[in-house]
Amino acid sequence: MNKIIVEVGSTVTKVDLCDGKTIKRLKEEPIWFKKNYSEHRRIIDEDFQSLVSLVQSLKEEYADIYVCGTSIFRALEKEEEQAFLHRFKGETGIDFHIVSQDEESECTVLAAVRNVEAKSCVFVGGGGSCEIAIYEKGIKEAVNVPFGVIDVMNQFPDLADDTAKTSLEAVMEYIRSHLDISTEEKANVLILAGGGHEKFARLSGIKYEENTLFKDETKSIMMDIELRKAETRRYFEEISLDEIRNRVDDPQWWFATRAMAAFVLVVAEVFDIKYVIPTDLSMAYGIIEKL
Repeated sequence: MNKIIVEVGSTVTKVDLCDGKTIKRLKEEPIWFKKNYSEHRRIIDEDFQSLVSLVQSLKEEYADIYVCGTSIFRALEKEEEQAFLHRFKGETGIDFHIVSQDEESECTVLAAVRNVEAKSCVFVGGGGSCEIAIYEKGIKEAVNVPFGVIDVMNQFPDLADDTAKTSLEAVMEYIRSHLDISTEEKANVLILAGGGHEKFARLSGIKYEENTLFKDETKSIMMDIELRKAETRRYFEEISLDEIRNRVDDPQWWFATRAMAAFVLVVAEVFDIKYVIPTDLSMAYGIIEKL
């Protein structure tokens, strides 16, 4: 039986279809919960109704729908949280599950390291938070930081312009100052998860290579770190974001991609990464195992 998993993040809401064997991404819809909450100190009605409309449209075709929220929803005060959950259930007939940071990290990390034997670092970046884990026959170390790409965009809004005015170095330094990670762990491989990293690589115009480290159709491309650094700089300085937005089906999704690209380099720097593997894997893979 088909099951739909709707993962509502701070910036992007992801819809995945599980047919019992495989998981297929149906859509990614930007809903700016984190950005608008920061401005208005509440979940605004426009964002709430966008989510309700999305779920209602899914109900027209699917009977089994699981909806969960991450980052921004964990920050709600208890009274506000209960009001949101009650209203959502009233308007959709579906429960909204707020996933803890530990659950989110575990579900996504386990999906990312399937078929991977080498010691790896998994980076799950989001709008309002990020999770970083070292995996070697189990999760050895995990760090959860309440800081994400929307925080970076609030500091450097020009990163969403056609070409960025702020330098890559300035953005990386800002991220370093907020991504306070003290660790002696190192890993050769950095797996990017949480949604959209492979899509970004394939559609942005940056260069990548076939994954020669191991075989897994969900992790089919890679870059060595020097290529990733060079292509991130090119994405900041030479690649037109307007040109990308004019040819893709989801132009709003690209809003924070420069911020995320800089995030990746900072994480790679911390853990002395040699290879970067972008994936579109999300928490849905881990959720299915638990449902």
